[in-house]
Amino acid sequence: MTAQVTIPSHYGDHDFSAYVARPEGEPKAAIVVIQEIFGVNAGIRRKCDLLAEQGYLAVAPDLFWRLKENIELDPDIEPEFQQALDYMGKFDPDGGVRDIESTIKWARAETGGKKVGAVGYCLGGKLAYMTAARTDSDATVGYYAVGVPDMLNEAHAIANPLMLHIPTEDGFVDKDAQKAMHDGLDDHPKVTLHDYPGLDHGFATEFGKRRDEAGAKLADERTDGFFAEHLA
Repeated sequence: MTAQVTIPSHYGDHDFSAYVARPEGEPKAAIVVIQEIFGVNAGIRRKCDLLAEQGYLAVAPDLFWRLKENIELDPDIEPEFQQALDYMGKFDPDGGVRDIESTIKWARAETGGKKVGAVGYCLGGKLAYMTAARTDSDATVGYYAVGVPDMLNEAHAIANPLMLHIPTEDGFVDKDAQKAMHDGLDDHPKVTLHDYPGLDHGFATEFGKRRDEAGAKLADERTDGFFAEHLA
């Protein structure tokens, strides 16, 4: 069952909307799905639906609401891709993490206090790293996270498990940035990094030409196992 809900900001900001997918029975845990730069589009909603099929309450907050509510863009349409890049440039990541934190609190209350994890993609991968460092997410996953080397000084605050999926040919995260991520995080007891040789940014998208079927399947299997272990 899916629905649009309103998430109250516990920081006193304007409330914001979220897409929610609920499992058939009692949820075993909850997972916050963190959008790419394209908004809560069909691909992000599909991520939620798949998690609900696994028994999770899945919720994708509209993190671009301060710019424009209910943005949905297609990365395979060049003008929409460029529009998404413009939104990313205007987006406040700190405000986004506060909204994710509010969503985690909502999901924890909605499930009666069960564990809550988070998974993010692209910009959402960066926000997943920030979520692991700044919130009480019980387990967090980031796919092709951008900007992590600039935030390695926050790594000491990561108290719960974090997994990052890193495609080695990422057009938005160069080799130096990938090395910095490994240098800064490989020894962290709570962080696991997985490299995907030859793959590019967006390889695990649900729809469109960026998807690599084998790579997406491997990464998603690792993510599923990670959540099964840490959200039980």
